[in-house]
Amino acid sequence: MADTVTGEERYNPYTGRRVVAGVDDAVPTAAQLGLEPPRFCEACGRRMVVQISPDGWWAKCSRHGVFDSISAGRR
Repeated sequence: MADTVTGEERYNPYTGRRVVAGVDDAVPTAAQLGLEPPRFCEACGRRMVVQISPDGWWAKCSRHGVFDSISAGRR
């Protein structure tokens, strides 16, 4: 199902499941606390390569590039 505002599908960055309006998708507690980086791309749902360091993290999607804790506001 596509997002009605943007027309794009979105995926949960912690579970990889497609986001469906009205359906609750459980987010791990560590992710809720900001302790876990995303493991899946929000745009396509593909598993990302993730590197964690003492001062943050970065995650790379083969289709959508690199995301990091600075751009996510988590550093």
